[in-house]
Amino acid sequence: MSAPSVTGRTFEGVFRTDGSVGVRDNVLVLPSVICSHIVADRIAARVDRAVSTPHDHGCAQLGADNEQTRRTFLSLAENPNVAGTLVVGLGCEEVQSDDVANALRSRDVPVRELSIQGVGGTDECVERGVEAASELAEPRSEAHSDASIGDLTLGIVSSDLDTATVDVGDPLVGDVARAVVAAGGRVVVAGNERVLAHPEAARDATAYEARDSLDELLARHEGDPPRATRVGRFAQKRSFEAVTRSWGERDVSEVLAYGERASISEGLALVDAPSRFAEATTALAAAGANVVVHVTGDGILAGHPLVPVVKVTGDPGTAAALPDDIDVAAANADADDLLEKLVAVANGDPCCAERHGLTEFAITRVGPSM
Repeated sequence: MSAPSVTGRTFEGVFRTDGSVGVRDNVLVLPSVICSHIVADRIAARVDRAVSTPHDHGCAQLGADNEQTRRTFLSLAENPNVAGTLVVGLGCEEVQSDDVANALRSRDVPVRELSIQGVGGTDECVERGVEAASELAEPRSEAHSDASIGDLTLGIVSSDLDTATVDVGDPLVGDVARAVVAAGGRVVVAGNERVLAHPEAARDATAYEARDSLDELLARHEGDPPRATRVGRFAQKRSFEAVTRSWGERDVSEVLAYGERASISEGLALVDAPSRFAEATTALAAAGANVVVHVTGDGILAGHPLVPVVKVTGDPGTAAALPDDIDVAAANADADDLLEKLVAVANGDPCCAERHGLTEFAITRVGPSM
């Protein structure tokens, strides 16, 4: 297989003041704690093109988990698909809504903040939240213009290592990953099980300047209780090259902690995130991905609130069983087909998950919460 041509392929992007380019232009209604997620959902439901991210974090978390949750919130609000963020808290949580909002203001992110206790209850918070989110939505349409493949930050998660995924789906995605990087774009990948199963091979495939960060990733997981995950088992049985085919045979230029933003202007960044779809896609969105490709052998249907997710399967049976939920059947497609689909989605066409309104949002955990 070879990388597809990017010549003449453009999309209408949303150019942000920090130079990043979005493919969606949504207001994020971000609950800072599990206790405020229903209020956040109700606010988002009443504002055009607002999205919420319900989760079970922000309360009674300890140390590294608390830091990771906060870091992820901040990075998600800086995703190029986000026009502005309304942070909604309860008032007594560990990750305080006003702290998150103040940190975002210091980064010049358009932000508003409310707490349920601070404004006098659920109903008042919903009403004020609708007003605040609507204010954030007003200036969204001013910065649309033509963008190129090099303006993409492509997120990739391959959530299994079935034979059809490794031999058919992943290589197709890898060809597109090479094309994006060759055009000057960025690719961010999740799937730390692959690195943990092959640490020496991963080190050899990582640029010298990123090896300290890779060592930090390996150290973070040293002594972890064994998790007999399907991906982890399969990664140990296959070579590093086989389990990373969706990465496009690119060397890793940057290694990111979960929730951290990518800083490279082009190349491949590895995120310390598992292959589980919802947790991985949240990490990719936090890293800056404006669109995600998800390779799934068994046909996981869900998308993500912040980024369109293009579903690819290498399994003909899955493609036949879920024709309205799989965007690209890899057995009957080439890299040009996948790149064409990505450009169409970046240009505003809904992917299958968006068309069905299916989203999942999750943040991975470091350790136990109280």
